[in-house]
Amino acid sequence: MDTSQHTMNTLFEQLGLPSSDAQIDQFINTHKLFSAKVNLEDATFWTDAQAAFLKEALQADSDWSEIVDELNTRLRG
Repeated sequence: MDTSQHTMNTLFEQLGLPSSDAQIDQFINTHKLFSAKVNLEDATFWTDAQAAFLKEALQADSDWSEIVDELNTRLRG
C-alpha cells in the first residue's frame, strides 16, 4: 500500500513532469482546459500513460483522486 503523501509536487513526479512549484505553475499557466466538455484525462497535452493514470485515479477514487481533482480545477481556472 502506498502511504506516501500525495501533493501536487508528487503528482507531477508520478506523471514524469518537472515538479518544483515554479515548474508546476508554469505548466498550469501554459496548459489550460477551456471547454467543460473535455475531461482532464482527454486533454491533448498528456501522453497515453499520463492520461491512463489520471483516468484511473479519478475512476477508482484512489489516494490520488483529491490532488488530481485539484489539478483539474487549476487547469480550468
